[in-house]
Amino acid sequence: MQPLVSLDGLTVAFNGVKVLDGISLSVGRGEAVGLVGESGSGKSVTWLAALGLLPKTAAVSGSVKLEGTEILGASPSNMDRVRGGRVAMILQDPASALNPVLTIRRQVGESLALHRGLSGAAIHAEARRLLDLVGIPDAERRLSAYPHEFSGGQNQRIMIAMALAGNPDLLIADEPTTALDATIQAQILELIRRVRWETGMAIVLISHDLGVVAENCDRIAVMYAGRVAEEAPSAELFDDPRHPYAHGLIGSLPPIDGPRRRLTAIAGTVPDPKAMPQGCAFAPAASDKRFGCVELRSIQNDRRVQFCLLRGRRTTGQSHQRKSMIISITLGRTSLVSIQAKSLRSHALYLVFERFSFLAQPCVLGFWRIGSTQFF
Repeated sequence: MQPLVSLDGLTVAFNGVKVLDGISLSVGRGEAVGLVGESGSGKSVTWLAALGLLPKTAAVSGSVKLEGTEILGASPSNMDRVRGGRVAMILQDPASALNPVLTIRRQVGESLALHRGLSGAAIHAEARRLLDLVGIPDAERRLSAYPHEFSGGQNQRIMIAMALAGNPDLLIADEPTTALDATIQAQILELIRRVRWETGMAIVLISHDLGVVAENCDRIAVMYAGRVAEEAPSAELFDDPRHPYAHGLIGSLPPIDGPRRRLTAIAGTVPDPKAMPQGCAFAPAASDKRFGCVELRSIQNDRRVQFCLLRGRRTTGQSHQRKSMIISITLGRTSLVSIQAKSLRSHALYLVFERFSFLAQPCVLGFWRIGSTQFF
């Protein structure tokens, strides 16, 4: 089935500095997809780029398709119909996203007029219905209020009402519970769940909170340093993370039962895009410094992970005089990756299907084949 929205090789650079590197992701109709990762990993920039909301200093390339139609680089008039009408976005800070000098009726009504062609009394009635839908008490009177007259949680509800005004097919919720207390967070998430089931729209939930995405998303993509490190169904990702970074994120969660244990900490921070390390961006923070990511590959129909290579083991008894050679790593009859290497005498690369990178030795899958010679 054709996805509702698909990103393919989406790359973003600011003044020549690459901050997104080949993001590929799809969202189906009615699906809830979570996007997790620490600050600076590119979660928000991914969707701002997809919707054409980045400044002109950003160089954006790749492909963004809405039901098979390319929208990256579309004309401003076409994007005005897409933004709000087909794809709506809830920004991180509702207090700064709302205009402080306009009433709520004016701000919600603008979306209703632009995307649904309503006017006059119809705008007023629909705006009141949307405020009732998102749980704003005394909606008729509060339409005349200004943003500063609402609490943080109520402002977030108003942002959701504005996003729903255009009846979008996809709602992108960028940290919708930031700076809200636990009770209000639960209410906002329950509201998003209820609206999703009532309208059938798809949702992309961007969050730092693994618990939030676990409860609300069908599928999760883990991002690090502008790349998708792993993508999997929610239950599978939490039960069996494959990438060392995903494993570290989940290892940092305290268990609610069983014996107490020391939490796993991920060293360092996301690398500065201006000084990105060569090869795997996560290698400097990995507890096992021998790992490095090669590329994102599908390992099942609904799961993708950055394959890891274990570097540094020397070979013996082999001499190759050619300046370079193509090395293919296979699993059974399936070719996983091909690498051009200058010499096998100095380094050997072993494909690792990493399951417990912080706890156990890696498991080597597949074998080397150079010409007719096979190495295990």
